Amino acid sequence: MHGLKLYTRLLDYLKPYKWESLGTVLSMILLAITEPAIPALMQPMLDGSFVDKDPTLIRMIPIVLVLLALIRGLAMFGSDFGLQWLASHVVLDLRDKMFRRLLVLPTNFYDANSSGHLISKLIYDVNNVSTASTQGALVLVRDSLAIIGLLALMVYLNWTLSLISLFIIPSVGLMIHYMSAKLRRLSQAQQVAMGDMTHILEEAIKGHKIVKIFAGADYETQRHYQAANTVRRYIIKFAFTGNLNSVGIHLISSLALAAIVYYASLMSVAGTLTAGEFVAFFGAMALLINPIKRLTKINEQLQMGLAAAQSVFELIDQPTEVVTGTKTLKRVRGEIEIHAVTLCYQEAKSYSLQDINLHIHPTETIALVGASGSGKSSLANLLTRLYQPSSGQILIDGIDIQELDLTALRQQIAIVSQDVILFNDTVAANIAYGGLANATQTSIIQAAQAAHAIEFISQWPQEFATEIGENGVRLSGGQRQRLAIARAILKDAPILIFDEATSALDNESERFVQDAIQRLHGNRTMILIAHRLSTVRHADRIVVLEQGRIMEMGTHKTLLAQNGIYSKLYRQSQLNDSIAE
Repeated sequence: MHGLKLYTRLLDYLKPYKWESLGTVLSMILLAITEPAIPALMQPMLDGSFVDKDPTLIRMIPIVLVLLALIRGLAMFGSDFGLQWLASHVVLDLRDKMFRRLLVLPTNFYDANSSGHLISKLIYDVNNVSTASTQGALVLVRDSLAIIGLLALMVYLNWTLSLISLFIIPSVGLMIHYMSAKLRRLSQAQQVAMGDMTHILEEAIKGHKIVKIFAGADYETQRHYQAANTVRRYIIKFAFTGNLNSVGIHLISSLALAAIVYYASLMSVAGTLTAGEFVAFFGAMALLINPIKRLTKINEQLQMGLAAAQSVFELIDQPTEVVTGTKTLKRVRGEIEIHAVTLCYQEAKSYSLQDINLHIHPTETIALVGASGSGKSSLANLLTRLYQPSSGQILIDGIDIQELDLTALRQQIAIVSQDVILFNDTVAANIAYGGLANATQTSIIQAAQAAHAIEFISQWPQEFATEIGENGVRLSGGQRQRLAIARAILKDAPILIFDEATSALDNESERFVQDAIQRLHGNRTMILIAHRLSTVRHADRIVVLEQGRIMEMGTHKTLLAQNGIYSKLYRQSQLNDSIAE
């Protein structure tokens, strides 16, 4: 995206704060207008007060200087504080919009992007946008107007000397244009490197137990050092290029200043330039150099900010989940029909599901079994529309799920997976999460009882008000799983999916979970996805998947009698369970 378009888009975020923006801009204009007043006072002060001994000027100039200082102080406060206030609100709005977009992006976006890079966008990139927008606006508006005012004063004082000073502007412009593209590229590379470092840091923190147990500290330290060193190199390259630019500008300014001093001295000797005019002109010239330097310096921040803004808007512009339907449902009966469904994940070379046809009756319990990679979890992902099928159709109560509103569809389904996600909050908040936040304490307790979570919750001093830590770090695997089941029970969805819910549990925890599942049997449609086949024996039907295809279907007893794939899987499962014991 072009730099001007990026800035125009950023300015759109100021529209809700138009009056605050107007006040800030007026403060910057006032500050810029009063900049030339300082050297302008030098001429009457020297020529009138010191040379002509004018008593009126002797009395007035100190008063004017005090008033000028007061006006500039107020204008400086209004511009600096106003910009910080506006920037903080723009950053808040950007982060809010980015976070909202993250929550509605399709699952395959998360498959393709690491969480570290996404976190870096929300924190590091947005901060760079803030810095560029505040400092950039301050310098561009205030210093540009100050330069115009100072140049006008210089032309008024002596147009011949002003022509020499104008030599600076095109030279500086050419240098800025040359350096801008390079600075932008370096900033973009630095942001990518920062995302890599954030990703490595996040992995090391989350996996700290594995790092310790498998002696991975040296390896992780090396990874982090390499990533951090890459960031450092880009920072140094960026600083070198920016400072090289500043040195060039300083050299050009110094040459122009030397030429002006030389010609001014000649004019003073010839009697065509008074001491007051010379001091005023030289003062204006001196004041002109700093705004020009700031304008060249701000180019570095602007390019960094533009690169960050491009990264931010790339996330905001990401397409959301495919929304094809608008139909809503109160509560479905739980009938599921799957017709000729095929699924191939993005960039995958083979199909995860091929020509799946399955009819699940209301309140029926269906088990999906098979080896790893056979497509069991893929089917659950399609039911919730976390992924879209490559072909085929899925109906719930006779309605194509593509015609249903996404929120309405997902209200009908609850999932308990192997990878339980808990939040750094209380037990009650984790059970009554999201749309369940208004649940009564009684219903939360009942859900915990049904999931056999009340047994360990009641042993804690604060019971349901107990903080469980990040992702339930203070809980055992079985306790975390039972909290997840309690959450699903509280949702009271007519379709309930257990995706490998007992695969990592000990025997005692598995018995608790199995009992909770049995209590739900017959009053809602349940889909059990499992490796441990001892957990699916009581299912109404068992569906055997292999390489994305349905190979066998029937009850536990009939499938064992067939002595086919399920029979082999079951014997292997029993052997694994006996070894584990």
